Amino acid sequence: MPKMKTRKSVAKRFKITATGKIRRTRAGRRHLLSGKSRKRKRNLRRAALVSPADFRRIAQAFAR
Repeated sequence: MPKMKTRKSVAKRFKITATGKIRRTRAGRRHLLSGKSRKRKRNLRRAALVSPADFRRIAQAFAR
């Protein structure tokens, strides 16, 4: 059976941590930033973890 290919769009958006969790960037940092508070924009910089509901679907795209 041939090797499974990684979906490159997924590989660019997500990273796998050393413990096997999947990190993602937060939404809401692209535009309309003047209407958001400094604290809210600062918190959007931090990476978040993928929710358990989406984990399996995203992990399958990573064909490890």
